[in-house]
Amino acid sequence: MTWTYVMDETALPEGGMAPAYPLGVNVVVARVRGAIYAVSGKCAHMACPLFTGALEASILTCPCHDWRFDIQSGRFLDAPELALAVYPVKTEAGKVFVSLG
Repeated sequence: MTWTYVMDETALPEGGMAPAYPLGVNVVVARVRGAIYAVSGKCAHMACPLFTGALEASILTCPCHDWRFDIQSGRFLDAPELALAVYPVKTEAGKVFVSLG
């Protein structure tokens, strides 16, 4: 698995999220209950930028049409057949890395 650095761990507070562009791929990185997750940065509906949405607990709400996704699984809450891409995350020496697979 190839890992790409995206940010320092201290730049992502609890309950926060930030955009990242590892190797040019649009990703949203979020910290929920101490764990860090990474999902596609574009909504599955009309590719709206998810980092401008709202994160409440583990639910990321798209700013364009209020589509709600589980940040942990990428699953769209209202239609489970739709989902965001989810990327593996690891932290090492205070740095956050994402694998694009």
